[in-house]
Amino acid sequence: MKLVHLIIAHNQPPVEELARLVRRLRHPDAVVYIHYDLKFDLTPVKDFFAGYPEVFFVKNRVKVGWATYSMIEATVNSFREIIEDYPELDYLNLLSGQDYPLRPVEQFHTYLEQHPEKAFMHTLDVRTEWTEAISRVTQYHLDSWNIPGKYFFQNWINRLLPERRMPGNMIPVGRSQWFTITGKHIRYILETLEQNKDLVRFFKLSWAPDEMLFQTILYNSDYRKDMVNDNLRYIDWSEGNKNPKLLTSEDLGPMLQSGKYFARKFSAAKDSAVLDQLDQQQ
Repeated sequence: MKLVHLIIAHNQPPVEELARLVRRLRHPDAVVYIHYDLKFDLTPVKDFFAGYPEVFFVKNRVKVGWATYSMIEATVNSFREIIEDYPELDYLNLLSGQDYPLRPVEQFHTYLEQHPEKAFMHTLDVRTEWTEAISRVTQYHLDSWNIPGKYFFQNWINRLLPERRMPGNMIPVGRSQWFTITGKHIRYILETLEQNKDLVRFFKLSWAPDEMLFQTILYNSDYRKDMVNDNLRYIDWSEGNKNPKLLTSEDLGPMLQSGKYFARKFSAAKDSAVLDQLDQQQ
């Protein structure tokens, strides 16, 4: 089974922290692709990873802005390069630079081999289960647009224009942008985005579209039967913020008891001991 880990590093984690994650992902049947945000200089990072033959860097990089369509662009550009290099890809595992494994990577490979052709991603229905996200699809959001006074215009646009409707009456679903899906799912996503420009335009005017676009595409297709409403990641939203809690040593127990394979978000600058403790579990 061929597995590609795609790491979207848009917060410029320290290179050693990124390398620590890569080392934990090492497996004979896996490679790692890194999309390193175009805002940052890639040269010293590539030099650092010169001795890592399993690591490749996405060439068509994007400047990623928080909660904007640029995150979709970075991911899609990465998908295209990976599928070109590995047309027979079995699974792709999408990670951020602040993720970390909770179990030995061999167990993750075994789990995927035992569950072929599945799409592990959150599929909460926006209108009935994830209702806090309704405004993302009913209102216009100009976060991706670099124009003066965009939020002033956004306010008036939403006052004057009728409520937005999903193209083709699609059912919007999602929650977390991080997932594990197969090569066939990636190819279908790429084909859909290429053929359905209305869908692209719609989500360019949404807030944090990366948390629902890919899930929505698969959910509204014949691939819905493949979807498992579990992205195999431990994420703590208990603080009620737009970003999940930064995990520390205090969270070790719940993480290990969760049964998940990965967790996020970590920051070695805040608490590197928790990463040491996770390494000791291997």
